[in-house]
Amino acid sequence: MSDKQKQLPKVPQAEQQPSRRKFLAAATTGAVGVAAAGFPMIAKAQAGPTSMRWQSTWPAKDIFHEYALDFAKKVNDMSGGDLKIDVLPAGAVVPAFGLLEAVSKGTLDGGHGVLGYHYGKQNALALWSTGPMFGMDANMMLAWHKYGGGKELLTKLYASIGGNVESFLYGPMATQPLGWFKKPITKTEDFKGLKFRTNGLAIDMFTAMGAAVNALPGGEIVPAMDRGLLDGAEFNNATSDRILGFPDVSKVCMLQSFHQSAETFEIMFNKPKYDALPGKLKAIIAGAVEASSADMSWKSVDRYSKDYVELQTKDKVKFYKTPDAILQTQLKLWDEIVAKKSAENALFKEIVASQRAFAQRAVKWEQDTMVNRRLAVNHFFSGKNAKAAPAKKKG
Repeated sequence: MSDKQKQLPKVPQAEQQPSRRKFLAAATTGAVGVAAAGFPMIAKAQAGPTSMRWQSTWPAKDIFHEYALDFAKKVNDMSGGDLKIDVLPAGAVVPAFGLLEAVSKGTLDGGHGVLGYHYGKQNALALWSTGPMFGMDANMMLAWHKYGGGKELLTKLYASIGGNVESFLYGPMATQPLGWFKKPITKTEDFKGLKFRTNGLAIDMFTAMGAAVNALPGGEIVPAMDRGLLDGAEFNNATSDRILGFPDVSKVCMLQSFHQSAETFEIMFNKPKYDALPGKLKAIIAGAVEASSADMSWKSVDRYSKDYVELQTKDKVKFYKTPDAILQTQLKLWDEIVAKKSAENALFKEIVASQRAFAQRAVKWEQDTMVNRRLAVNHFFSGKNAKAAPAKKKG
């Protein structure tokens, strides 16, 4: 043994065999020598958030675009940032009526609109958005869609036209006005030769009533009326109509119609993009759809009722109820439209049969069960009760 070797200090026995505790501590902190000991550190790859670029079919100022933003925010918040949806307004990437094609091709990852805007691709798509819906309101139509076979039929319908999308319906809309006109509409004959805007199967209905129909997206309606290209038009509700400027070009609005009495919104994803999402995010999307549906229906009651008052008090708009004779004409014409389209389109016929069967039992249940709220309205807000205010509590 050399002199140098003799000078090396003797390592205590306790330190020659490291304890299990010390070894695990060293492994946890990445101490030198761990890898050499045969225990390499394995780094777990973290997937980044998924971003989606969407477009709505609505102008940025419309409450409908606000609904699209509301849905995106719910998804973004519920996913904790794992999925981020950015929503652009109509025309930012494609025209409003080009949404289905853009989402199907992957030009956009998704979008917010209505099925009636795809009418030109397959007229049966408009059965979810236009017509009297056999007496169902929009919420009942959503019940048919989810529990009565509607969703499966829509999937089948999209497949028939090569629509590469995953579709969700939500957001029950209130009965839409007959429209805005230069003077009150008192009879069906008033539509003869009238230059009128509508969309979906309502095009067939108003054409049969004698109108010259032009289908325009929401943001183009009022400018067209202002330039005299339209004599009348319908869009949707008091808030949207006021925001879009209808009272600037017309002071007459006819309430109640069967042309769109049960419409809903559509949330649409590019199918490959949607299919690639993990199950957790798909579950979040499904939950956000239903949460947004309820929220939209509540928000619409608040906002539409306020703007209904403002249209009358500030904008000096006169509202008139559509005469029953016109409503009866719409129902008669709808029967003719459905019969003609069903004879030409097997899927159209299948969807109509499904809606009718569901409505026959659901509407009877609803009509037999629900109390006539007009009695309560007349009691509390007519005559002397209309002027009475709740007594204020003292103190």
